[in-house]
Amino acid sequence: MLEEPATIELSSLNDSSAPPGAQASNNNNDNTPSEIPESTLESQNRESAVALPPVDGGMQAWTFVAAAFVLEALVWGFGSSYGIFQDYYTHNPPFNTSSETAIAAVGTVGLAIPYIEVIGILVIYERWPHITKPTMWVALAVSCGSLALSSFATKVWHLIILQGVVFGMAGGALYAPVLVWLSEWFVRRRGLAGSIIFGGLGAGGAVFPLLINGLLSATGSWQWTLRILALVIAVSGSVALWFVKPRVPIVRRQQGQVKPVNMSFMKTPLYLSVEVTIFIQAIAYFPVSLYMPTYTSAVGLPIINGTVVLAVFNIASVVGQVIFGHLCDRMPYTRVMIISGVGSALSAYLLWGFAHSLWLIFLFVVVFGAVVSMSFTSIS
Repeated sequence: MLEEPATIELSSLNDSSAPPGAQASNNNNDNTPSEIPESTLESQNRESAVALPPVDGGMQAWTFVAAAFVLEALVWGFGSSYGIFQDYYTHNPPFNTSSETAIAAVGTVGLAIPYIEVIGILVIYERWPHITKPTMWVALAVSCGSLALSSFATKVWHLIILQGVVFGMAGGALYAPVLVWLSEWFVRRRGLAGSIIFGGLGAGGAVFPLLINGLLSATGSWQWTLRILALVIAVSGSVALWFVKPRVPIVRRQQGQVKPVNMSFMKTPLYLSVEVTIFIQAIAYFPVSLYMPTYTSAVGLPIINGTVVLAVFNIASVVGQVIFGHLCDRMPYTRVMIISGVGSALSAYLLWGFAHSLWLIFLFVVVFGAVVSMSFTSIS
């Protein structure tokens, strides 16, 4: 299939090829530049054109997808793997004497805050787009620093603030631009591209539990585990952030060009309905990723089984994510969401309620992960 012709963006430069008469006219009007319409000046100063990368394909578009996939895995995949830390904190000092609810709050807050702040972050980036990339670099540094500082925590509230609040806020600021720039790179194949990016949650959720459990076993220290993870996220995040960029070059706006962002869409019935649907499905999805290791231990199975179960759940969600994203490009979104919602509800009622053995737990996480698969993100 042939790629679409590249979009052309014209830059304002001096037009040396303008006819002599036009140049003379410009010289005659030097004394009254304010009377010349801005559009006329621009049309007289166009000399060259810069071709933008093609939409829906090409090396740069798929490089963006790959890099955004990594950021998704680091921010959301790591956050959804907190169940491993939760199980460790609950059974080992110095936090084993603390409330289980307080320990669980670390992971809950870390995942909730990016959702809460995303609208505000996007509004800031919309009004001052030139600060987007620098802010993403700062957010990456803050998120890694919060994990490193968490390794010195002695109280659960230290973890709630550092591993929960600070990491969540920085992760949201680091990831939010991906949602906007995705629409610049992909139009017709947006569902597929988005599902690959959002599949980073499942990939990260499959890798991080094994990595965290391996580090806890090898080092015997949750402190060094957090420090090593901070280094891993810093290195891989820096590489990914280097390649994550918008398709249309960002131009710094002048003071008078900064305009309020129109938020009236938030009052429309369609937007409110989608938000309520997403909220309900998220309530069903995240408890599985956060508490499955704890549930596995509660039915008397070894901790390593909980780690493997969580990894299998996230791998299944990656497969389901790509399938649903592909379907979103070929059928109405509502039909995809109905299939996902009904399928995940039936799997929870018919499988999880009876999952008291390891093979039933594996069956549930495979079916639930593949069907629910965060399909609502595929239509965003």
